[in-house]
Amino acid sequence: MCGRYASFLSPDAIARLFHTAGALPNVAPSWNVAPSQQAMVVRRQPETGEPHLDLLTWGLVPHWTKDLRAARRPINARAETVATSPMFRDAFARRRALIPAQAFYEWQRTENGAKQPYAIARRDGEALAFAGLWEGWRSSEGEVLRSFAIVVTAANATMAPIHDRMPVIVEPPDWPLWLGETEGDAAALLHPAAEDTLLVWPVSTRVNQPANNAADLLAPLPAA
Repeated sequence: MCGRYASFLSPDAIARLFHTAGALPNVAPSWNVAPSQQAMVVRRQPETGEPHLDLLTWGLVPHWTKDLRAARRPINARAETVATSPMFRDAFARRRALIPAQAFYEWQRTENGAKQPYAIARRDGEALAFAGLWEGWRSSEGEVLRSFAIVVTAANATMAPIHDRMPVIVEPPDWPLWLGETEGDAAALLHPAAEDTLLVWPVSTRVNQPANNAADLLAPLPAA
């Protein structure tokens, strides 16, 4: 799964990286993005088809939701069922997105029952782009909520000792296909990252609390 990540590049830097058009959101860097928070998402603008960088809420609310208070708001979608699940299939077909990040966090249960957090980033230092889905929900009063979920798949060998799931990481050459800018089989991208892609290191349990949000959350723990 993916339940916390870091996104601290500026909107301008992300716009250049993903070649987005339009106005940029005003958002502070975050080293601890958590569910229900707003985060930067690259998606095709429905009216123009151009890639835009927008702020969406993490936790998907399908457009057909009747009662927002009772909505499930999943933060992840399983790659194995994303094309067929009633919750996600329409978004997978029409509203795919990329979620820019510099790292994500996962927790490993230790022998004493505690959970040790780890940070995971690209070994080459470049930005991550998670496969995502987005939705737009409108209330009867005209209120609009745009939200997203991150697609997850089975862990690769790098991640498996920590957790059995990981976010789908879309490589730059495949960004246009995932966003729907080019024709092709988007489902073919739903696989674990190549084994040499990621670097993993233990970090402080301070990341467990979303209120803690600073660059030192990514600092490696001192060697025992």
